[in-house]
Amino acid sequence: MKVLDLQCSQGHVFEGWFGSEADFQSQKQRELVQCPLCNDHQVHKRLSAPRLNLGARPPAAVHPGRDASQHVNAGADVGRAAGSAQAPASAAVGSIGHGEAAALPQALHAAWLRLARHIAKNTEDVGDAFAQEVRRIHHGEAPERGIRGQATAEEAMELLEEGVAVLPLPLPVAAKETLQ
Repeated sequence: MKVLDLQCSQGHVFEGWFGSEADFQSQKQRELVQCPLCNDHQVHKRLSAPRLNLGARPPAAVHPGRDASQHVNAGADVGRAAGSAQAPASAAVGSIGHGEAAALPQALHAAWLRLARHIAKNTEDVGDAFAQEVRRIHHGEAPERGIRGQATAEEAMELLEEGVAVLPLPLPVAAKETLQ
């Protein structure tokens, strides 16, 4: 089994598992390999190091001036700082070690995908009828529930002017179905 690091033309990074290099090339040629976020078929392999299991690694060193709890919770500190008016986000990001900073985009990517899947799972897709259905809910003509769908920019602006709270939220294809 070959595990490949892949990237689409939009810059989304993901992993693919294939029986062999020939299997990957065959699936790519038949456009069966696509980005799970945007459905892009323009996928290429990224450089990746082989995984060698040589035993356990020693624990990561704690940076001077920080205790172990601050080191472990650096990712959580970034999330709190981003929503806090007291600490600028750049200050929190500056306290993250090099390895942690490299993992941050992947962690944000995974968190976004989890959120998108949660939204897709817990809302009803009303498709192109979104503007009409959300108005019906807003006016009490339809039962209140979470919905999602498509609306034009003009429809979204009209809804906002009417006092209907809507949020443009592009959901990746991967959020709507499992990858397996």
